[in-house]
Amino acid sequence: MTWNWRLAEWPHFRWEKREIQELEARFLHDSGILVGAVFHLSEDEKESLKIAILGNEALETSAIEGEILERESLQSSIREQFGLQSDRRRVRPAEEGMAQMVTDLYQTWQKPLTKKTLTAWHKMIMRGRHDLMDVGRYRTHEDAMEIVTGAIDKPKVHYVAPPSERIETEMNSFLKWFNDSGPKAARSLNSLERTGIAHLRFVSIHPFEDGNGRIGRAIAEKALAQGMGRPTLAALSTTIAKNRKQFYQQLKGTNHSLEITEYLVWFGNTVLASIAHTRSWVEFYIQKTKLLDRLRGKINPRQEKILLRMFQEGPLGFTGGVSAENSMKLTGASRATATRDLSGLVRMGALVREGDYRYTRYHLSFEIDSSSQTRIG
Repeated sequence: MTWNWRLAEWPHFRWEKREIQELEARFLHDSGILVGAVFHLSEDEKESLKIAILGNEALETSAIEGEILERESLQSSIREQFGLQSDRRRVRPAEEGMAQMVTDLYQTWQKPLTKKTLTAWHKMIMRGRHDLMDVGRYRTHEDAMEIVTGAIDKPKVHYVAPPSERIETEMNSFLKWFNDSGPKAARSLNSLERTGIAHLRFVSIHPFEDGNGRIGRAIAEKALAQGMGRPTLAALSTTIAKNRKQFYQQLKGTNHSLEITEYLVWFGNTVLASIAHTRSWVEFYIQKTKLLDRLRGKINPRQEKILLRMFQEGPLGFTGGVSAENSMKLTGASRATATRDLSGLVRMGALVREGDYRYTRYHLSFEIDSSSQTRIG
């Protein structure tokens, strides 16, 4: 059995369009709702949402590849990239490079995709790396580009990409296809079709020595933004990271065939779930504003500090809930004062209490509606 790029019809993928049409209609509907919901946020809330989503995306797209970055450093660096006030903390090259890429992606979504763009992104995300031969350019090594797992003496080969000598030709063809298939182009594709194919075709070519997964997901985000007609805050990498096993299974299913209906359906559902994830963040900001408005003038500075710290965790909330010990460390209060502060927030309807004695934990009182969340699988 041969690899997809060796097939005579490559890179002309096949799929059942009717299988994608319903997903495309839902995409247009859901993305419209998301844009409308964001409109109701204040300018400060919009900035906070942008930094939070982009920071999470930078974190998760790296985590998919096994690279663990620091969330606070990413968000601080992203704020600086946008010219916003930050804590000016010392940031490692890896975090700074990822922050540069997601910011550039957000700001240049309308521009054509070019070799210059891709090589610049590669140079950004490889910052601090000294183990690669080709940084900021397509790979040139003569060895086969293999995707393998397992022990060194017993490797399992999952995929072999085109040889380096073919990369320039393959990428020129890919970039022309991408720019010729966008909205209002002569050979325009529906947003979900274009996004899924762009990601698949790029990672099949695997043009760089490392970083292809991260750049492939960035290309998908660019395609989505162009389909929506605005910078996208869809949490694509965050959603893929939650379904990583299925993600790799879907890619594996395309290694030897150009029939990609199942893959496109899965990818389309992933996009819908990523939009639903961002909508949960928007609802979180709306609920947060309502709660703070209702409590204005009724809580003391320590209680406000507790709530603001809990809000930093986003829609999923503070893992395991907040304890009296957490409150003591945050505010410097005694145990008795911390317990009174938390109990007071419960009485005012800001928090709910669970458990007793040393197992007592506190959570935000409002829950984010998850009825629109899309199931992947």
